[in-house]
Amino acid sequence: MSSRLILVSHAPTTATRAAAFPRDEPLDAHGLADATALAGALSRVDEVRCGPARRCVQTATALGLTPTLDEELRDGDLGRWAGRTLDEVAADEPEAVSAWLTDPAAAPHGGESLTDLLDRTARWLRGLPDVARTVVAVTHPMVVRACVVNAIHATPASFWRIDIAPLTATVLRGGAGRWTLRTTAGPVDRVAGRSGTGRR
Repeated sequence: MSSRLILVSHAPTTATRAAAFPRDEPLDAHGLADATALAGALSRVDEVRCGPARRCVQTATALGLTPTLDEELRDGDLGRWAGRTLDEVAADEPEAVSAWLTDPAAAPHGGESLTDLLDRTARWLRGLPDVARTVVAVTHPMVVRACVVNAIHATPASFWRIDIAPLTATVLRGGAGRWTLRTTAGPVDRVAGRSGTGRR
């Protein structure tokens, strides 16, 4: 049996456009409009999950989906850096930023380390029922990147070499412990055309 997992990154927010570490902010007007324009593109799926943040819930709703909130799909916790840009933090705490980017176990911001995020997403992938179906998960770029690293058994350093844009879909196929990367950060409407039959 083979499942299809479509990881959708949420639409843009003010923090996204400012290249800032996000708080729990809503979508901006353009992000909401972009997501709404894609409503119905992912209608042929069996299950929809999304992270608990407002930007994920709003994205899923704008896409015409009715998601189940999944705490394991929450964004990476960046602690006291939330709301600040990487440039600001790097100027104030260059050694802390260097540690964060080079040591997977480091959490100088007081939040979640990369190792913690990778472990959490690995658990989440293992916990998906091993049945043939299509699952959509609306979540954060950090979570999508971590899922890809786990799926292809890449090194933690690979996390920083994966770019996930807003409102793109990354597709994995397989099941617990045997995922294959099918599409990386493709447009939601193009990926939707290959989602197969199912129900909303």
